Amino acid sequence: MTQQQQPHQEWQPQAAEPNDSERLFLEGPHERWWELWRVLRIGWEFLRGFRKLHFIGPCVTVFGSARVLEDHPHYALARNVGAGLARAGFTVMTGGGPGVMEAANRGAHEAGGVSIGCNIDLPDEQSPNRYVDWFLQFHYFFVRKVMLVKYSYAFVVLPGGFGTLDEVFETATLIQTGKIRDFPIVLMGVEFWAPLLDFLHRSLLADGKIRQQDLDRLTLTDSPEEAVAIISDAAVGRFGLTYVHRAHRRRWWLFE
Repeated sequence: MTQQQQPHQEWQPQAAEPNDSERLFLEGPHERWWELWRVLRIGWEFLRGFRKLHFIGPCVTVFGSARVLEDHPHYALARNVGAGLARAGFTVMTGGGPGVMEAANRGAHEAGGVSIGCNIDLPDEQSPNRYVDWFLQFHYFFVRKVMLVKYSYAFVVLPGGFGTLDEVFETATLIQTGKIRDFPIVLMGVEFWAPLLDFLHRSLLADGKIRQQDLDRLTLTDSPEEAVAIISDAAVGRFGLTYVHRAHRRRWWLFE
């Protein structure tokens, strides 16, 4: 049989594991009814997040590793910056899990501020910490990442792994491309971040892949006080944030 005479064949995706709907969603096209149902589920997850976070006030998102224990210096650093942000009047939002996220939520909670957790369904590591006042559970990473960015006036990034690097570079890209305003990005943990910044200078900047102003948006510090001051100055001076008390009436039929 010649090549032209061969019967038409289609590649079929490998059967997914049980409860593996996100991998199914990202692996390619499916039946129309399945795609429609997935769009509706994603839309519902967005809507639920928008309504639940509508009243959280001016927010700062803290990114960092879930694998940091309570006796680690990065835990203490995140706890202190969470407390400082809360005392400055900001809501502190994290991914809601353990490690650095728990520490930042804990600092805000102990300082009497508002502490938010946007958790993600994962088979390992990610369980909600006990220091969040409001807690949302998400199935899709990309929905959760929108929530962590949408309500924030600044981003504090402590040492972490692939997820943390993904979050800081995606946020930097959104600012670089004008998709969000030039909110502060504060990298905390000088020893950890210095080699990465050196690489960005020597390779990306030197080769013209980024501009100096892209790097200037990244502030490196070990001082919670400096981090809070930078964020407060930017929020008030650059973005005109003012603190006023408003009595918001939540509407149950909007899922608030």
